[in-house]
Amino acid sequence: MNIDFELYRIFYTVANYNNITKASEELHISQPAISKSIKKLENSLGGDLFFRTKRGVVLTEEGKEFYNYIKQAIEFINNAESKFTEMINLETGIIKIGVSVTLTQNFLLPYLEKFHNLYPNIDIQIITNAGYELINKLRNGLIDLIVLNIPNSIDKDIEIIKCMSVNDVFVVGKNYKHLINRKINLNELNNYPLILQTKNSNTRSILDDFCSKNNVSLKPNIELASYTLVKEFTKINMGIGYLVKEFIKNDLNKTLFELDVYPKIPKRQIGIAISKKHIPNFSTRKLIDIITKK
Repeated sequence: MNIDFELYRIFYTVANYNNITKASEELHISQPAISKSIKKLENSLGGDLFFRTKRGVVLTEEGKEFYNYIKQAIEFINNAESKFTEMINLETGIIKIGVSVTLTQNFLLPYLEKFHNLYPNIDIQIITNAGYELINKLRNGLIDLIVLNIPNSIDKDIEIIKCMSVNDVFVVGKNYKHLINRKINLNELNNYPLILQTKNSNTRSILDDFCSKNNVSLKPNIELASYTLVKEFTKINMGIGYLVKEFIKNDLNKTLFELDVYPKIPKRQIGIAISKKHIPNFSTRKLIDIITKK
């Protein structure tokens, strides 16, 4: 049965008032048009919804039962419209973000702070699973976006928005400052204690790929799961660390010193991944706009 929703709305309003005149004033529809609509609905349903009295109209027994269902449907629709309005006005909602701890601390936090100041009622959930798990969650609509080091190959169902270029550098603490005055071959790094992130990290994977292309195999003395620990271990002179230059700018030439390593490691991109199969909600779009400064 294909019945125009407007007929239900008219029926609901008439039933609320038990009066066609008042329903006409509420809906801004003429009384004859309302009567015609009620008749059309009754014909479609195959039975009477009202019987007429001198004081107005009264629901039949079948009409009362029908009204109980229509009332729930109308209220659900009204609630949906209200919720939709709240969400597009960013008065409520949630953003689920897949991102590493490193990128949260060194890239994302200022944007989250700005977003939260503008839209304090939007909840933010951070998910820090492994990269492949985050991609699967994104595909399945379980998270809204991923902030990531952009991989060399990108799947067709994932859209990438580039946000920031970064430089990976090898750095040392004060006890190794004598190394900063000369060029050091990539392979020569194995002559010194090396501090790298573990192999399951994005940063380490990018470095290993670069080394492989240059026929170099770096053998770290210390492997750490945390990017922050790599920085701190390097500061206390445990060896040569591998860090992102833009993330340590406050430490450079103070507690950390960049080495001149060749071949030079190319720049890479930090970006946002969203699924092409799912339309981002209003909150997600606004956060992306803030990050990309649109």
